[in-house]
Amino acid sequence: MKVVIAGSSGLIGTALVAALHRDGHDVARLVRRNPAGPDEFVWDPARAHLDEQALRGADAVVNLCGASIGRRRWTGSFKQELRDSRITPTDVLADAVVAAGVPILLNASGVHYYGGDTGDRVVDEASSSGSGFLATLCRDWEAATGPAIAAGVRTVLLRSAVVLSGAGGMLSILQPLYSVGLGGRLGNGRQYTPWISMADEIGAIRFALGNDSLSGPINVVGPAPVTNAEFNRALGRALHRPTPLVVPAFVLHTLIGEFAQEAVLHGPRAIPTALEEAGYHFQHPTIGAALGAAVGRPGDAR
Repeated sequence: MKVVIAGSSGLIGTALVAALHRDGHDVARLVRRNPAGPDEFVWDPARAHLDEQALRGADAVVNLCGASIGRRRWTGSFKQELRDSRITPTDVLADAVVAAGVPILLNASGVHYYGGDTGDRVVDEASSSGSGFLATLCRDWEAATGPAIAAGVRTVLLRSAVVLSGAGGMLSILQPLYSVGLGGRLGNGRQYTPWISMADEIGAIRFALGNDSLSGPINVVGPAPVTNAEFNRALGRALHRPTPLVVPAFVLHTLIGEFAQEAVLHGPRAIPTALEEAGYHFQHPTIGAALGAAVGRPGDAR
């Protein structure tokens, strides 16, 4: 296959490019700078510009664009940046795949489509969307693929959880704290913390590329949901460190504001029904296995 990737320089995109190359696929990368090689093509989604050569002969487009939601405090301008970094590129790519006749579009989304405060209620792809900024963002992000869906492009919406990787992301923030004994649960710890190992994030994307039965939303989450307290204990075990601390909710609200309420102190108890029914087999089906792999101690996984 020839696979065109937008957002290829991020944590997930970098791993996906390497995996697709190992699989023997041709990969083209959309970049917002001068191309550094024949596999790179310039695009500027803010101006709806895309090199017309980029999608020529493409079998699939994977859109992973989106600014990190936890990079800084959610001011009004940053929330607009979060929207613009997701919805504008998706608008451009949805129109482009239709115009170029590309048959497959895989588009990133987030598991917070379901809202944060679902409590113990299990949610899967048949569940309705929730409330709040992140849920609205995910709904609008997915809706931007509408032109592709209407044109009959097989469109897969990747509702991903937090990706556990030793190369960056959330663990790059938590691991140093836990390593010096500053690990602990957040708030009361009863909220769910959706997770997925990097191997299964990439595995699910590769699986969706090659599986014609998959379209619409798929929850790219680990199959065994855990609360934040359970996540905290599992990370402590993986790092062989105690986790004695509790960070009260009011401290998180003071430090990071609205982000704490929507994505830290609340989280959906999401399960990957669509992936499992399609026959995907998880490499890391438990939080212990996923964290063990991420921190380089797979033998400690439980």
